[in-house]
Amino acid sequence: MLLVIDVGNTNTVLGVFARVAKVHPGGDADDPPRYERLVANWRVATSRTSTVDEYGVLFRNLFSMAGLESKGIHGIVVSSVVPPLDPVLRQVCERYFNLRPLLIEPGVKTGMPVHYDNPAEVGADRIVNAVAAFDKYGGPCVIVDFGTATTFDCVSAKGEYMGGVICPGIGISADALFERTARLPRVEIRKPVRVIGSNTVGSLQSGLYYGYLGLVDGILELLLAELGSETHVLATGGLGPMIGTGSKYIKHVDDFLTLEGLRIIWERNAVGRKDAVTKTGAKSTAKAPAKNPAQKSSNGDGKVGAPAPRSAR
Repeated sequence: MLLVIDVGNTNTVLGVFARVAKVHPGGDADDPPRYERLVANWRVATSRTSTVDEYGVLFRNLFSMAGLESKGIHGIVVSSVVPPLDPVLRQVCERYFNLRPLLIEPGVKTGMPVHYDNPAEVGADRIVNAVAAFDKYGGPCVIVDFGTATTFDCVSAKGEYMGGVICPGIGISADALFERTARLPRVEIRKPVRVIGSNTVGSLQSGLYYGYLGLVDGILELLLAELGSETHVLATGGLGPMIGTGSKYIKHVDDFLTLEGLRIIWERNAVGRKDAVTKTGAKSTAKAPAKNPAQKSSNGDGKVGAPAPRSAR
């Protein structure tokens, strides 16, 4: 099985993929089965203060509740936008799974050129989403990721990462409102029954939901004017189902898009370096991918630029 881990500023999402024994079009009958069946997934709070053992116990407990064995994991891939947690998660993988994880970092093959002025500024999660979206839906496409911040990432018809838009997430927008006002209560963010609120709570919920929906559709309208009306628009992230289903432009809500992207990138890096993700202490003949944080090219070779120190998630 393959363990994929997406570490965001607010939540960490984990998924386990099982192998599917089938030959794909254009593939060889001798090719190993691919990890394509998502058998379990979890969403937990990201804790910057948790130790290696605390994360290890958490992961083991999640596996136990799902009836999975940690020894059944044969590969791990991690996308993180919280740099202080990178060494912690690396040690968790080595200590509790006896595996060295593949981290989405400079030198990792993504198969997607990055046409950003400085590829180092693009968060790893945004590239992962773009890879999955183009693989599943084709291009051009726009991915709206509702996280701590809301990101709009654009992919060309040729599968090139073009850039996008970053704006405050609905959660932190609501927090700012509650913290700066003396008499407005903190309310649950949800779609109200009607636009006109008959009380303070209803009025706040209406403003948060419909105000943010207007922001999303307003940005998408401008993006579609540049990309074309045939552009695929999809949503992901924690609040993707709530906001995405209300948008007039979002046609797909994909809760597991990031997990799929991590799986795809892991498979693209497994070819030719099968010993690179192996049990700790085992002999490995494959060289680790070169790291080049100062890389400022367009990444035309399809390798990810250095993830930004802090992502918009």
